[in-house]
Amino acid sequence: MSGRGIEVKTAAQIARMRQAGLVVAEALRTMGEAVRPGVTTGDLDVAAREVLASHGATSSFLNYGAQWGYPPYPATVCISVNEQVVHGIPSDRELAAGDVVSVDFGAILAGWHGDAARTFAVGDADAATADLVEVTRRAMWAGIAAARVGRRVGDVSHAIEEYTRAAERSFGIVREYTGHGIGTAMHQAPDVPNYGRARRGARLVAGMCLAIEPILTLGTADVATLDDEWTVVTLDSSRAAHWENTVAILPDGPWVLTEPDGGRAELAALGVRLSSVAD
Repeated sequence: MSGRGIEVKTAAQIARMRQAGLVVAEALRTMGEAVRPGVTTGDLDVAAREVLASHGATSSFLNYGAQWGYPPYPATVCISVNEQVVHGIPSDRELAAGDVVSVDFGAILAGWHGDAARTFAVGDADAATADLVEVTRRAMWAGIAAARVGRRVGDVSHAIEEYTRAAERSFGIVREYTGHGIGTAMHQAPDVPNYGRARRGARLVAGMCLAIEPILTLGTADVATLDDEWTVVTLDSSRAAHWENTVAILPDGPWVLTEPDGGRAELAALGVRLSSVAD
């Protein structure tokens, strides 16, 4: 552990997290390939369960919250559609053409967590929805590119906000839900907001692992939680998107543990060198 209760991992521990991250990547790919009109959000949960079982992994999400007195989360994946921001509960709801669906998934393997999210359009998306999904995705990569040894959490937060504010269209940046540290637990210190000032917050050191996850809306950033005590929606009913990856901070660069290529292609396009550990 480092200061502020932040868990710092060894190279061997990060390698174990990579295995959990690859399970997450496979599940997200499987669910993304299944997204089409007529598929239910419950069908996607079944697909995620099958991937977990095939690897001997367990869900980071199933029964989450019980330890703090919340209703235990009842599924293996959070699936949020249209105005649902995060923590949507899978059900018999059928996806329809034009919907946008955010899929947030975590896996535990040998005691280590991986956590990532993707947002998919169901069929053809309108221009505003397509922009929302793409800007959220690129904002995540801007944050990841800023996650390097010697910088601070605020540099990651600022990079996400700066990219979002520079977009041609205006987006709401949800503040109530943030990125976070991750390792032997899914949620650890430090929090990683999606807005903020550079050069503030905990210093990034080799061995830290962060889940970096911008959440944007087409309207305001105001949200509310439904009566199920999990599903979060936009107050103005505008659509939301959510992208997330688990990132290891290493001496010579980041390693994106929940991307099959470790983040090589996206980081190279931003002029950032992937850690040699990923080779």
